[in-house]
Amino acid sequence: MRWTDTMDIALSLDEAHPDADVKLLRFTDLHRWVVELPDFDDDPEKSSEGILEAIQMAWLAERD
Repeated sequence: MRWTDTMDIALSLDEAHPDADVKLLRFTDLHRWVVELPDFDDDPEKSSEGILEAIQMAWLAERD
């Protein structure tokens, strides 16, 4: 997965952290969790606030 795979990342995060309060998640924690995903294969430095927000919104949408 790459940073642009927001829905795939959101699905993987939901599996890895089913009890996470996505609305209150800090971007620093979200970044770390994405980078720690076993299928994530992108440069950790290429993330941005906009990308992390898109991942967070996709994760919230998945939960609804």
